[in-house]
Amino acid sequence: MQTILRLFPLRVILITSIFLLLTLDVLSFYGIYTNTFYFLKFDNYIFPVLSIVHFIYLYSIWFKIKVNEPGDLQMKNVEYILYFIYLIYIFKFIESIYKLATYTDFEDHFIPETFIPIGVTLVVLYFLLLVITVITFFFRLNKISSYNFDDINNHSDHW
Repeated sequence: MQTILRLFPLRVILITSIFLLLTLDVLSFYGIYTNTFYFLKFDNYIFPVLSIVHFIYLYSIWFKIKVNEPGDLQMKNVEYILYFIYLIYIFKFIESIYKLATYTDFEDHFIPETFIPIGVTLVVLYFLLLVITVITFFFRLNKISSYNFDDINNHSDHW
């Protein structure tokens, strides 16, 4: 794992994660079967709202490394929420593969010619997001250290 962390410095991880999240936020409004954007559907806002937690986590990693601080309780909570959101990323990845696999089910209907390129792009972007998120978790473990609950409790402000 050390070689992977050396290949991907913090700046590359942050920029790649931000690019992936922003691109997938925009594409979450795109209807792959109809080649149109849907801004009035509630379901399309779930991924962008959940990606806010990922942005907060990326900022907290950048800040902790910049000021050389150990992980704190707030960062631990955000990371645990991101573990749950990671499951949603897995679901979206599988859903994208499923949508791409259903291309032959709709041969009698008009399917836009952008179906395959956008579908493959979505699958690749979700896969990259899954990989870069795991690398981010390992990067936090390696550079910031694991969460020492005794140390976190000793440094908490009790008035």
